[in-house]
Amino acid sequence: MEMTFAPLLPQLDVKRPLVIAGPCSAESEEQVLATGHALAQQGIKLFRAGIWKPRTKPGGFEGVGVIGLPWLQKLKAETGMLTCVEVATKAHVDAALAFGVDVLWIGARTTANPFAVQELADALAGKDVPVLIKNPVNPDIELWIGAIERIYRAGIRRIGAIHRGFSSADKTIYRNVPQWHLPIELRRRLPQLPIICDPSHISGRRDLIQPISQQAMDLGFDGLIIESHCNPDAAWSDAKQQVTPARLEEILSSLIIRNNVVHTEDLRDLRGQIDEIDDQIIGILAKRMRISREIALFKKEHSMPVLQATRYDEILTRRSEQGASLEMAPEFIKEVFEAIHAESVRKQMEILNQ
Repeated sequence: MEMTFAPLLPQLDVKRPLVIAGPCSAESEEQVLATGHALAQQGIKLFRAGIWKPRTKPGGFEGVGVIGLPWLQKLKAETGMLTCVEVATKAHVDAALAFGVDVLWIGARTTANPFAVQELADALAGKDVPVLIKNPVNPDIELWIGAIERIYRAGIRRIGAIHRGFSSADKTIYRNVPQWHLPIELRRRLPQLPIICDPSHISGRRDLIQPISQQAMDLGFDGLIIESHCNPDAAWSDAKQQVTPARLEEILSSLIIRNNVVHTEDLRDLRGQIDEIDDQIIGILAKRMRISREIALFKKEHSMPVLQATRYDEILTRRSEQGASLEMAPEFIKEVFEAIHAESVRKQMEILNQ
């Protein structure tokens, strides 16, 4: 489906990055106003706060609910900031819009549920409000794009994506693994779509917010959504990943924003070399697969199984070590050779089953 997006917030005259900041949760009127005023003094124009908070288990703090929306109204009246709220149901959409919330976002758990996204799309039909869509919790770009399409079909044209990382069973330094290749692929497929990075949820730790934000800027992301609280250590939710407004100012001031204009003429020679090498890689891979076919014929003739686990392990170990010696990440080499091996096995299985 071809989609054409309208400018997200044309009324704001801001340079990249667009910054959305505020506490994980609205806890009290005093907390909202104290945090919001401090952010407004730094020039932040979009204030975020969780009104409804999805929780894995019942009994935890699930947000103050509708009573928090007048606090956002008051902050907007006092500072002129635009307000942003997460919505997960039709009732949330109706309440947020009734209280003049300026930007809505759809959370990762909701994006993962097409029925829930469709309910939101139906509630948004005929409305003119910017909607930001977080990636689903699992690394599924089709699910992410599907959610964007559902909101687009409802008539919403001011749409943006939020990259907040992906859940993983592996233990890493991140709360949610960035998997940068997925938002990069989203940008390739939907080049007009603004992409905003959420370093708070990727990191889960305030000390990682700055380097993740810099990575997002280096990749050409359009903005950042960062959790900021007037007293982070006392926050009712996600305390470890929130920063004070003062620390947020330091983080933003430290970012290097690179020129987003690409002078393709200057890159023509280098890109030509890349194209030539890529052609060679394809040729070499084709030759490798032809040899795999010959191996399959030999195995078929001698009733040998396709998978030789010892040989496979030997290839991965040797090539990873070789890659490391040439200053390439062993994980990258491992992933490349896993893909090559998977295709080789597929081809051999075809031959054995003929």
